[in-house]
Amino acid sequence: MNRTQRVHPYIPNSAAAVRTEMLAAVRAETVEDLYTEIPQALRMTESLDLPAPLPAEADLARHVHGLLNRNTTIREYLSFLGAGCYDHFVPTVCDEINGRAEFLTAYAGETYEDHGKFQALFEYTSMMGEMLEMDVVTVPTYDGFQASATALRVAGRATGRRRVLVLGPVDPDKMAKIRDYARPALDLEPLSPDGPGGSALVDELATAMGADVAAVYVEVPNHFGMVESELAAIGEIAHAHHALFVVSCDPISLGVLAPPASYGADIVCGDIQSLGIHLQFGGGHGGYLALHDDPILVMELPSRLLGLAPTAVPGELGFTDVAYERTSLAVREEANEWVGTAAALWGITAGSYLALMGPRGMAELGETILARTRYAMDVVSRVPGLTVPFVAGSHFREFVVRIERPGVTVAELNAGLLAQGIFGGKDLSCDFSALGQSALYCVTETTRMVDIDRLGEALKDILR
Repeated sequence: MNRTQRVHPYIPNSAAAVRTEMLAAVRAETVEDLYTEIPQALRMTESLDLPAPLPAEADLARHVHGLLNRNTTIREYLSFLGAGCYDHFVPTVCDEINGRAEFLTAYAGETYEDHGKFQALFEYTSMMGEMLEMDVVTVPTYDGFQASATALRVAGRATGRRRVLVLGPVDPDKMAKIRDYARPALDLEPLSPDGPGGSALVDELATAMGADVAAVYVEVPNHFGMVESELAAIGEIAHAHHALFVVSCDPISLGVLAPPASYGADIVCGDIQSLGIHLQFGGGHGGYLALHDDPILVMELPSRLLGLAPTAVPGELGFTDVAYERTSLAVREEANEWVGTAAALWGITAGSYLALMGPRGMAELGETILARTRYAMDVVSRVPGLTVPFVAGSHFREFVVRIERPGVTVAELNAGLLAQGIFGGKDLSCDFSALGQSALYCVTETTRMVDIDRLGEALKDILR
């Protein structure tokens, strides 16, 4: 038999007769007909350049471990990288709980190997709702990028409008995801992507507002780590034009920052990676959406909601889906948006973290991060050749560092830090050219003051 026609023992429907039957069912003559919409220039026509197969699973394991050992992680190097993935402390309990079989192997809350997943997710959403001062919180979306994009789509559907005003700096990767996802229904307009915000941003927003604006979107803290000082005024302007006020907020900050609901947010969204979830090489993300108990908005949410309902036993309550008919799981392609289940485990993990921390723990954590952020800003600003823009504003966890020494680039500075066992800040010079040679530095509660002092000395040594 020809190699291209062989029946693979682990790939269903690989038999030639079955493939022919399937193609006939979709009225295609060949498999290639299924890919006609993909431009030829994007197709790979040659064979993959793969090495010879390994003879045994033990050889494969050795090979993969060799590849993994080439990584240098934050366990070996001191890191000041953030920009969406953060090295917060993860209590051992979080790993113990999310590794349990009844949670780790469960899918979509079905009954097999699933004892208590619905309740665990209900407790997570309840704690998030209390912290956010919101009535309704969804089961996690894929990540914070997805949560922001969906929040804006919800606003567009609820208002029947297309225009969205995006205030202040946003991670360019995140902005690209939001644009791609919202493109069929929304038009995004960034305002002051390089600016410090404040009253100037409020004035710009007031000028740009109109009756066609579906939502005003702002992040707290923003991509530069700054906490916008005029959030209540922004919300008032949005509401004066019957637009919704959408706030993306990192929940790790809510021990010290006011919840968005207190300054008028209609929809709150964000990422829960900071709540007891490891970096996972960029994979430890889950998004949340939260809002008041407004039926119009609630019914536009695509994600699953969990609540309490009476069971067949008198007086007993059980944990169940709420308004399940909204979701694509119920109505498939007729739903407003498609929803998956990939991040539910992270909701259980975040719920475990919040239960461990409690309100006082979250407050102490936030105070620690605020203090160390300011300390790091002071240390770096004293390094000759560096400045910290927007130093007068309030910062949480991240801040911008600008190189004032002519001819020195962020790439060169980071290379020098790497040689000393330090990951420097994320290079902003391409995406935010108005800031010049600038980088985004991050500190968390795991960053000790001696670590910050070491960074300061390393920067002085490189720029000497």
